[in-house]
Amino acid sequence: MSTGILYHGFGIVGYQHVHTEYSGGKVVFRLSQDRCRMTCPSCNSYQVTKKGSFLRSFRCVPIGRKPVVIELPVQRVECEECGALRQVSIGFADERRTYTRAFERYVLELSRYMTMLDVARHLGVSWGLVKDIQRRNLERRFRNPDIKELDLIAIDEISIGKHHKYLTVVLDLRSGAVVHVGDGRGADALDPFWKRIKRHKVKLRAIAIDMSPSYIAAVLENYPDAEIVFDHFHVIKMYNDKLSDLRRDLYHEATGPLQKKVLKGTRWLLLKNAERLDSIPNEKKHLEEALKLNEPLALAYYMKEYLRLIWKQPNKEEAARCLDDWTAKAFSSGIRMLVRFAGTLQVHRRGILAYYDYPISTGPLEGTNNKIKTLQKQAYGFRDKEFFKLKIYALHESRYALVG
Repeated sequence: MSTGILYHGFGIVGYQHVHTEYSGGKVVFRLSQDRCRMTCPSCNSYQVTKKGSFLRSFRCVPIGRKPVVIELPVQRVECEECGALRQVSIGFADERRTYTRAFERYVLELSRYMTMLDVARHLGVSWGLVKDIQRRNLERRFRNPDIKELDLIAIDEISIGKHHKYLTVVLDLRSGAVVHVGDGRGADALDPFWKRIKRHKVKLRAIAIDMSPSYIAAVLENYPDAEIVFDHFHVIKMYNDKLSDLRRDLYHEATGPLQKKVLKGTRWLLLKNAERLDSIPNEKKHLEEALKLNEPLALAYYMKEYLRLIWKQPNKEEAARCLDDWTAKAFSSGIRMLVRFAGTLQVHRRGILAYYDYPISTGPLEGTNNKIKTLQKQAYGFRDKEFFKLKIYALHESRYALVG
């Protein structure tokens, strides 16, 4: 076999082919190293003396469906200049690895389109070897995500299984890349992130969060100059939860069978946007009947539709007027749920209206969280949490449907 085939086919240079054998369904190439290329692995001196060798095997890229193994007597040398006694460096494989760099690149290419288990089965190697290759690649590229240009971010938490286990995720809203994954939920999970961006003197302009008191406190303590933008989807969701509670309370308080009958089954109708009613026949009619029989529920429902308009105004001034009008109507309604929610909106008024200065939300992060859940299901949980985090950092580059 020529050295050209070794180089172009397997990425190996500086070695001579000795012989080829076919054993156990594998193609085995025995190589030897050029004496003139042997150097001290410590100081790179050519003044070395041979001190025995050790036969090592390296998995290489396959030929068709046939696995390929490279066998190489790895020389042990003593350096005449620095006195080191070590094995020479291997030009086509990293230290303490049983596969070539070409094989590593091949596994990574397959991993873009296949799960780890599928790659392992396809190549006839262990799942652990594929994981090792993926881990090393992910650590090189994502152990320290680039944060120098960070200015707009979103923060949210995600549940990762049973027993109330959570991760806190920070997303760069410009690139779509995850820049931090913290253990747990709340302020403590963000401490390493704050320390890192302060060390790099990152200037955050705006941060999209929900109305979690712990997130608000963490931002105000660490980056008080950054504008807090409360995610409008979370605000609407919070209101919908309160609306569902009100409907349930009214159902239990209803005295007549007609009222109970009409209120029953209206939960999802109340939560639907008005323009999406009638996707199922008679939805709109059923909702209208329920609202006619219950004035508090009707008012709360129409206030929900009015609430959505706060984020659909042409400018911040109009949005402020819309918000103030909403809270005034809610306070005058006398309905405890509306009064309390209006108080919440007043307390968080600045962060709600900040959307018109920085039209950002945690919406992109919600999409990332869904990908994380899919990734976890496909990999059956990921018991290695650090490896799971590395996979999360790489999500924005995934080409295939979130292979594990």
